[in-house]
Amino acid sequence: MAAELVFYTNPFSRGGIVHWMLEELGVPYRTEILEYGTTMKAPAYLAINPMGKVPAIEHGEVVVTEAAAICAYLADAFPKAGLAPPLADRGAYYRWLFFGAGPVEAALGNHACGFQPTSEQEMQVGYGSLAAVVDTLARAVAGRAYIAGNRFSAADVYIGSQIGWGMRVGTLEKRPAFEAYWAGLKDRPAQLAVEAQFDAAMNAHEQTEGPTN
Repeated sequence: MAAELVFYTNPFSRGGIVHWMLEELGVPYRTEILEYGTTMKAPAYLAINPMGKVPAIEHGEVVVTEAAAICAYLADAFPKAGLAPPLADRGAYYRWLFFGAGPVEAALGNHACGFQPTSEQEMQVGYGSLAAVVDTLARAVAGRAYIAGNRFSAADVYIGSQIGWGMRVGTLEKRPAFEAYWAGLKDRPAQLAVEAQFDAAMNAHEQTEGPTN
C-alpha cells in the first residue's frame, strides 16, 4: 500500500505553493486545514513543525516543511510526474528554486515590512538589495516559458507562485518579463484549482468577517 500523503495548510498562506505542486502531481493526498494561533500552534502540529507554521507534509513517516523543500521532495518522490529534470540537468533547477526560497523571499518580505538595508547592510543580508533581486529574477524569466529548461518543473511552481502572487497583491512590480512568464503558467489546471480554493476561502472570510483592506 502506498504511503499516505498528508498536506497541512491554510488557504491564506504559502501553502498555496505546495497545493499547486500536489495538484500537478495528480496523486491522492489528504488536506488538513489549520488555523492561525490555534491548531497551528497546538502540540499535535508542533510535533510535526516546531515553528508552528504551514505548509508541511507527511508522506508515510517522512515529514517535510518549508515550501521549496516540499516541492523538491515531492518532485523526487513522484518521478512519473516529470517535475524535476534529470540529475545531470538540475543546475538551473536547484539554482532558481532556492533563489526563490532565499533571496526573493527575504527581499520581498523585508520590503513588505518596511525594511530596506543600507548600502553597508547589503553586505550582511543574503540578497544584497531588493533591486538586485528583482532585476535578477526578471532576467531569469525573460523570454522563457520555463525557468529551468525546456519543460515545466517544480521550480516553475515555486517561482511562478511568487511572481503571480506578488503581482496580484502588489509586492512585486509588474514588469513585462514577469507578466509574460506568468501568462504561460496561470491557466494550468493545477494552478487554477489553487486559485479557486483561495477565492472561495476569501469569499467565505468576507461573508463572516467583512471585506479585508
